[in-house]
Amino acid sequence: MTLIPALYGLGWLLAQPIGRVMPDASGSQISLIGTVITFVLFILVLPGWVRLRWNSRQPWLALGLRSRRDEASSGTCLLRGLLRSAGLLALICLPLLLGSWGRWLGELTAADALNALLLFLGLGLAEELVFRGWLWGELNALSGPRTAVIGQAAIFSLAHTRFDQGVFPMLGLLTGLLLLGLILAVQRRLDGGSLWGCIGLHGGLVGGWFALRSGVLQISPSAPVWLIGPGGVHANPLGGLVGIIALCVLLWRQLTALARAARP
Repeated sequence: MTLIPALYGLGWLLAQPIGRVMPDASGSQISLIGTVITFVLFILVLPGWVRLRWNSRQPWLALGLRSRRDEASSGTCLLRGLLRSAGLLALICLPLLLGSWGRWLGELTAADALNALLLFLGLGLAEELVFRGWLWGELNALSGPRTAVIGQAAIFSLAHTRFDQGVFPMLGLLTGLLLLGLILAVQRRLDGGSLWGCIGLHGGLVGGWFALRSGVLQISPSAPVWLIGPGGVHANPLGGLVGIIALCVLLWRQLTALARAARP
């Protein structure tokens, strides 16, 4: 459990000299560079860590980045996850359009499309490898599978929640993100251990919402928080009532499918 903090500290230290080489770089830019360095270090040490800590000879299979031969392909899992994210975003956008809080523009610049794609692949891959790959495996080794599922979802929720929004918005974000963490864990179970369905679902939500806010959909400033979620300009729809209900429905459908798959 000390791997990420140790690597983050090392990444931060390695990023500091950049401020001298690039005097115009802002603190946020240096912090971003430190985060990228941390992730590169994480990728480099992860295979050896898994072999040593988890006693696994196939670290990328244990982490879910490789699929077993008898399971669905990585591309199929990725596409399914992406389609689920599109369904969730559609459920959130529909009330906006029907309630006159949103207007469909369908405009997206090449730069915004590229940013959305980078968020989809980059952030989806990085965060799923950390939370549903490494962290879940660590918690599973320490406390067992059931506690690990809940634990990784709770840590995922706390790591992404903003605590400067007030009590009720904060509770909404905590709830929505906790549900998403559970959904992503169940998704990996449904995909036979593959992480690619989680990457498609998580990355699709982040990249898709960015694309929608960047020009595809114009959202009125008067749109209610219960619909688009807390955060103002940077609203997270998973913290709104519609997002939470949609996540509950998806989790129920997943658990039903998991129960059916477990039957002889």
